[in-house]
Amino acid sequence: MTKVVELYGNPTNQSLIWSDIASSQNCPFLSRKCLKNRKSEPDLTIGSCTVSYGREARNIIICPFRLLERSQIFTDCIHLLTLHEPGNELRIVPEIAVPGGSIDYCLASVRSGKVIDFIGIELQTLDTTGTVWPERQRFLQRHGVSVRDVDVASGKGFGMNWKMTAKTILMQLHHKIHTFEHLSKHLVLVVQDCLIDYMQREFSFEHIQDARLGNPMHFHSYELLAEASGYRIQLTKRWSTDANGIAQCLGLQTSPRVELEVMLRQIEEKLQQSSLLFVGQPLPVSTHEDVTDDS
Repeated sequence: MTKVVELYGNPTNQSLIWSDIASSQNCPFLSRKCLKNRKSEPDLTIGSCTVSYGREARNIIICPFRLLERSQIFTDCIHLLTLHEPGNELRIVPEIAVPGGSIDYCLASVRSGKVIDFIGIELQTLDTTGTVWPERQRFLQRHGVSVRDVDVASGKGFGMNWKMTAKTILMQLHHKIHTFEHLSKHLVLVVQDCLIDYMQREFSFEHIQDARLGNPMHFHSYELLAEASGYRIQLTKRWSTDANGIAQCLGLQTSPRVELEVMLRQIEEKLQQSSLLFVGQPLPVSTHEDVTDDS
């Protein structure tokens, strides 16, 4: 039984033509070649979206682009566009710069080429330690795909970097949420349920409330559901807080600021790169960090 649960978006427990899947290296969530490259062989992609890990053999998403399935995460954020009106277009704009880094995506309400409202959306999945590559190669070999013997024989394994993943994203949110609070806009962190569960156990989350529209910082937790045709993400829980709430999680304080006009101009300049929110439509790519393999 392989620990690779999904490879190039396909469930590994199904009988598929794996040689074609491995050859095409296509990511169904981006409608393009997988962006998760090997560090040692940049021309090769890893394609491992989800792995089974731990004593409970829990299915854990390890690629942030896996969260883009069906554009559901964007649909689940529309209610936070408080200035959106019927007739406006909904545009998905990748990678907008803010103090403290960049935002993976903005969901913007647009009329006549002008941004009426927007929210920021950050994607975070578990970072791995070690390498998933040998497990991937062994799976492909068992299904008749030619792979290198040295990869199959490798004793290298992988783990989950729970603490660093959680602390890093909370630090990033702390730097970024001040900007959104200053602008009276919303920032949403999209995570799998297992990661937010860890954050709630290991950090001070007692003050984090059920979602309230008036709070600028929102957490959307998704479950990975197994179905006959494969796997599907589903929103299961929402929470919210403000900049002080994120600071309380970490005990840090910063106050980055950016003018509203600056962010509106960035979004409008990237509208040509955006895509209309439409289920099944290929999505623009955000240059997400930590999508390379350590091997």
